[in-house]
Amino acid sequence: MEFRFDLEANKEKIEEFQFFMKENKNKKGALMMVLHKAQSTFGYLPNEIQEMISREMKIPVSEIYGVITFYSQFTLVPKGEYDIGICLGTACYVRGAQEILDEIEKELGITVGQTTPDGKFSISGTRCLGACGLAPVIVVNDDVHGRLKPEDIKDVLNKYR
Repeated sequence: MEFRFDLEANKEKIEEFQFFMKENKNKKGALMMVLHKAQSTFGYLPNEIQEMISREMKIPVSEIYGVITFYSQFTLVPKGEYDIGICLGTACYVRGAQEILDEIEKELGITVGQTTPDGKFSISGTRCLGACGLAPVIVVNDDVHGRLKPEDIKDVLNKYR
């Protein structure tokens, strides 16, 4: 699934972002600061924004892409309206997190790191959500769902459909 970044619809955000880049491009750690601002402004880091950053900051796109793909807080695809974070840490994993993930992927027709074509759901893998006593755990935006079994997933997802 390819997402198209609409330059015209984001015109005001782009102007604001370009101003931010100009103001901060010579500061120490500017690339990380600019990437964080871009992600918070646009929700993800599409090619068009990476190219804009490259031109303004005089950094090759390949280097920018390398930073984006190295750090897990950055994303190349927009997150869904409901971002499902599944804990794959030790406690959750030994209590069946993989089976929970498999069921979510089957139900939504996407895998970790993807967003449904309608933009409703995305799946993110995490290492720990800090709720080991409720393992296995998923978080849908800020809602925690624990002690899950694969057969619970359909009902959980239906709350957000």
